[in-house]
Amino acid sequence: MRVLKEIYNYRQMIYSLVNKELKVRYKGSILGFFWTFLNPLLQIAVYAMIFPYILKQQQPHYLIFVCVGLIPWSFFTTTIIQSTNTIIGNANIVKKVYFPREILPLSVVLSGAINFLIATIIILAFCIGEGKGITWHIVIFPAILLLQMILQLAISFVLAAVTVYIRDIEHFVQIVLMLMFYATPIVYSTATLDGSTTTARFMKKVIMLNPMTTIIEGYRSIFYTQTLPDFKHIGIWYILSFILLVIGWLIFNKLQKGFAEEL
Repeated sequence: MRVLKEIYNYRQMIYSLVNKELKVRYKGSILGFFWTFLNPLLQIAVYAMIFPYILKQQQPHYLIFVCVGLIPWSFFTTTIIQSTNTIIGNANIVKKVYFPREILPLSVVLSGAINFLIATIIILAFCIGEGKGITWHIVIFPAILLLQMILQLAISFVLAAVTVYIRDIEHFVQIVLMLMFYATPIVYSTATLDGSTTTARFMKKVIMLNPMTTIIEGYRSIFYTQTLPDFKHIGIWYILSFILLVIGWLIFNKLQKGFAEEL
């Protein structure tokens, strides 16, 4: 409660940091803010050409399918990579000014969430353009988004703190994210792993252990299949994410005592 009260008291600083994150992201860029739309659109265009035509991926309304996977994944990877260096990148204020250090990874997650919400316009546009439209299931969207934010904040706490002491973490994280991309049903459906072979069943079990699988499948239920998501898996990951958040904060709180010396 003390930490939450401190963070609330520094809410103006959170606003400033979020504003800074949003401005710095495309600073000096000619197109600036429009890259929020162009980046995912270019990725979607590439996968929409490769998978349906070259790799013969048979998935109805594939543009919506891949869009609903790529945009949340982009939110996840961008937040994780930025939070890894958030303490180091703000070394000057960390060493000179007192404030709850938790604000730094929190501001990264919040700025990423704002960009994600803006990019969600692309998903809505594809749903309308492809004739699926928007259904009442969209009311579940905030619950999935909150789960993703809690999970990302938990991971961000750990990575932001540990990177101060071990700078190689940044490179390790990029490799893990690359591997996670293929272990997450972004450009393919988990239904393709419903084969009878032992390998297929094993791969599906591994993929289902990935929290981003549950999150992306949740978004797909809302926008693509327009059905209720798997609340059982979502509930389990809510509990686990809150536990991870507490553990992440404890690690962050323990390590932040040496930030000034290490920086």
